[in-house]
Amino acid sequence: MELAGRVAIVTGGGTGIGRATSLRLAKSGVKAVLINYSHSADDAESTAKEVKALGADAVPHRADVADEAQVKTMISSTVDRYGRLDVLVNNAGRTHFIPHPDLDALTDEVWNDILSVNLKGTFFCCRAAATELKKAGGAIVNLASVAAHRASGSSIAYAVSKAAVVQLTRALALALAPDVRVNSVSPGLVSTRWFSREFGDDAAAAQEETFAKATPLRKIATPDDVARAVIALLENDLVTGQDLVIDGGKNILYQTVT
Repeated sequence: MELAGRVAIVTGGGTGIGRATSLRLAKSGVKAVLINYSHSADDAESTAKEVKALGADAVPHRADVADEAQVKTMISSTVDRYGRLDVLVNNAGRTHFIPHPDLDALTDEVWNDILSVNLKGTFFCCRAAATELKKAGGAIVNLASVAAHRASGSSIAYAVSKAAVVQLTRALALALAPDVRVNSVSPGLVSTRWFSREFGDDAAAAQEETFAKATPLRKIATPDDVARAVIALLENDLVTGQDLVIDGGKNILYQTVT
């Protein structure tokens, strides 16, 4: 799909991977990006200014993707403003850091919090956008995780939610074909502000270095690495129902039988 002149929504679009994707879309010539956020209003405003500086229109829009009514309003607001919707990037996510052996910590509240955003929120956005995307011959990219492919991640609930996103991607690719393509990306560790804030600058840097040494490419992903993969999936008209792992090659170490 040629991205020039297109209209996109990026959920969680103001920070990290979402911000990088919004900027990459602008560099690819889109007409406009709606930058969804739930809490980070200042970041969304800042990203919108950066997108505009690159020549595309941008508007921040507050909506909780776990609330289907808010999602429907977000989609209709985009179409009312720009007359169309071509691209949906489901980047909004939620997690809790819980050691995997601590099963008792996986409370109903934890499961509901994670699944409501990561899985149901992704589905709500896809369903609400489907009609307009079909009209435009558009495309969807969902953000999953390498935790979807192996027993890893910030918690079991998070890993399960991302595995479900990969399967949802396959199911929607079939359900919406041939009009709408649906793919996902599964990043490994990504160097973001959120990661540093969660663990502290020194601990985050040490963990990043350790992780990088354990990957075949000896490096970890940046938000822009992930964003470029998103753009590649949007642009390739013959790819649908696929999940692209972005982790410096570490995943192949788990797939290789020695």
